[in-house]
Amino acid sequence: MRYEFNEVLNDQIDYFLLGDIQLLARFKEENGLPDDLAYEFTHTDSGDRAVLEGVVLPLAGIENLPYTVIFSLDEVSAALLQPGSQLKHRREGYWLRVENRAVMLFTWRILQHFTNKTMGDLLARYQMRNRPIIELENGWYQVEVLAGAVLRDGLYEPTFEFILESAARRIDRAPVDTAYAFTLRADIA
Repeated sequence: MRYEFNEVLNDQIDYFLLGDIQLLARFKEENGLPDDLAYEFTHTDSGDRAVLEGVVLPLAGIENLPYTVIFSLDEVSAALLQPGSQLKHRREGYWLRVENRAVMLFTWRILQHFTNKTMGDLLARYQMRNRPIIELENGWYQVEVLAGAVLRDGLYEPTFEFILESAARRIDRAPVDTAYAFTLRADIA
């Protein structure tokens, strides 16, 4: 199964985050973190802990472009692995934990003032059409990140694709490179 979202923007900050945002709020509360999670994550090890605990998956090096964002629940339906697509980045080894039946792609700006109100406002906006959020069963997911371009209406569109595979539990592997730059340029084709 595959879910696609068009014209997804990065709020002019070179970062996307993927995760269960309500789990991120619980992580913040349980660890006594401040409302400015952006500062906290860049000046302490709490951001690394959030990644290791499967709370968020960071994507750095995001150019200011409109993206197609795809969630694929199996590799067979992965659009960036189909003939005619242009795969530029393929990274595996990421893990996400879902505890509130949803995974969403969001921007760094929400972290700058991460309160219950701003999170609630974001969740309300994500109820609108074409927002990168999908419903999933609770549990652990192994995530492979693909980046490149898919052909749509004769044009190549910069694309991020997340292949999510349910797992009974997290399998410890080597740490992932959280600073890896998923840079795509507008001149992909």
